[in-house]
Amino acid sequence: MKKRIGLGARNVVVWAPEGACGRVPLVVMPVFRGDGSDVWRRCRELECPAFSLVSIGGVAWERDMTPWAAEPAAYEGGAPAFLTELLNEVLPAAEADLAGAGLGVAWRGIAGYSLAGLFALWSTWQIDAFLRVASASGSLWYEGWLDFARGQEPDTWPERAYLSLGSKEHKTPNRLMRNVRTATEQTRDLLCSHGVECTFELNPGNHFQDPDLRMARGIRWILD
Repeated sequence: MKKRIGLGARNVVVWAPEGACGRVPLVVMPVFRGDGSDVWRRCRELECPAFSLVSIGGVAWERDMTPWAAEPAAYEGGAPAFLTELLNEVLPAAEADLAGAGLGVAWRGIAGYSLAGLFALWSTWQIDAFLRVASASGSLWYEGWLDFARGQEPDTWPERAYLSLGSKEHKTPNRLMRNVRTATEQTRDLLCSHGVECTFELNPGNHFQDPDLRMARGIRWILD
């Protein structure tokens, strides 16, 4: 099942497994472009267990996915406002739509790629709505991320967390981005130290190689 939900400038699409009923996991995924169809297709190819996917397009990447303002100046730090919108508008609308199709929510997860991977992790420090998180090629090089993650403790740690990177992502002249592998590994270690079942997967290539497959692999892992 695929259904679009009109929510202002947001392009929200609800994907649900054909023939399923009862309660299944729900995974929320902000997307940079498209409607999530390529990730949904990849999830089906990977034979993911039954779940619902809510993809959110129409996202201003440098504003909505960044938790605080940082260099370069385009990173505006609008993630708190986007998270509020997600909780108060997107999720209620999507879950009402699923209920109309006879599907409930067993648990919620959140997934994202690049800056959305940063947003996904950051959101689990803010709220306990998401029990599982997948950050594929997450922008954990972001200025202040590790200090924030180490300095604050969420009310509830997620049950499972998937982190991944491309093997070449840290091989860049960019001063901030070259730290991405170290930051990702240290984030994994932090999560594991608090009892989170966590994995870190290194994929071939750079940041732009096979993003839909990488995202689907992360979703597959948190569904197990």
